[in-house]
Amino acid sequence: MQIFAADIGGTKIKYGISDEKGNFAWTKETDTESKKGGSYIIRKLETIIEDYPTINAISLSTAGQVNHKDGYIIYANENIPQYTGMRIKDILEKKFQVPVVVENDVNAAIIGEKNFGDAAKYDNFIFLTFGTGIGGGIVIDSQLYRGVNKVAGEFGHIITHPNGLSCSCGNSGCYERYASTTALLKEAQKVNSQCTNGEKLFEEINNGDRELLGILDNWCQEVVVGLINVVHIFNPEAIVIGGGIMEQKLAVRKVSEKVKELVMPSFANVKIIKSSLGNKAGLYGVISLQEL
Repeated sequence: MQIFAADIGGTKIKYGISDEKGNFAWTKETDTESKKGGSYIIRKLETIIEDYPTINAISLSTAGQVNHKDGYIIYANENIPQYTGMRIKDILEKKFQVPVVVENDVNAAIIGEKNFGDAAKYDNFIFLTFGTGIGGGIVIDSQLYRGVNKVAGEFGHIITHPNGLSCSCGNSGCYERYASTTALLKEAQKVNSQCTNGEKLFEEINNGDRELLGILDNWCQEVVVGLINVVHIFNPEAIVIGGGIMEQKLAVRKVSEKVKELVMPSFANVKIIKSSLGNKAGLYGVISLQEL
């Protein structure tokens, strides 16, 4: 079986060809060009898929709130304009005549971690990914918890700063306005305009920039504020943290240490672990959703 899998993010589309066991022949990525809107992205995806006429199925992970059963976007914020309501499953099944599954990117990542990653050993864990925004997912008794409206896990919109910075969701003070990678880089660029990505930021920190290290420390504290709330609400065995910034061991270590310092003693056995599948977790997750 050949499955075309893609992960549509705010910045990049990652894609590849795999069998049903998650054995990828290869993976590639291209710019999402998300500001051009949902219709543009789906047309771009169609153009990519057309190069692989022998596929038997299509599995997609995407930003936005997703109705997994019917394969459409319930809601997407301004990061992808005109994406809300996009019926991706219907569009692609009509064009390519193969089964299509669509899942929220963070739900896909958490499924990938559970089925193929280090989180397989845990029955109860939380997954949070830190990128353009903050997404999350919840596993209870080895099952993904979706909530009544199937959109559970919007950890990015926990309010950590009442009356704080305005958010695209319409509220103020949301977690992702302070603890996303976007928020970190915004602060870093006030010190060094070259810090447009995490790699450059950590390069400067590793070269001894103490001011940037202080910004990282403050950001890790913002991350921990949200994690402490999550730990105290769910009492999970582990919290898996992902996103490109969490590929940096320094960031993971600082976050883990701060959680251990602040969490109530009765919750102190929680493990803070880095996503073992990295930025490919979503691809692995949607592969495992395909019923062939």
